[in-house]
Amino acid sequence: MPLIQISQTPGLSVEQKRATIEAVTRAYCDATGKSESAVWVVINEVPREQWGVGGTPLA
Repeated sequence: MPLIQISQTPGLSVEQKRATIEAVTRAYCDATGKSESAVWVVINEVPREQWGVGGTPLA
């Protein structure tokens, strides 16, 4: 069973998360031929103070 994990800062609405999960699942299945029922997607919301880009903290 494929597991796709998305890590991002908090802020998406429930509707945006739902749309993201649907779109990522669809894209994966289109690329691999897997059944949508076999694909798991997890959205991990990580606070901004726990992110760094280019050696610089986001918060």
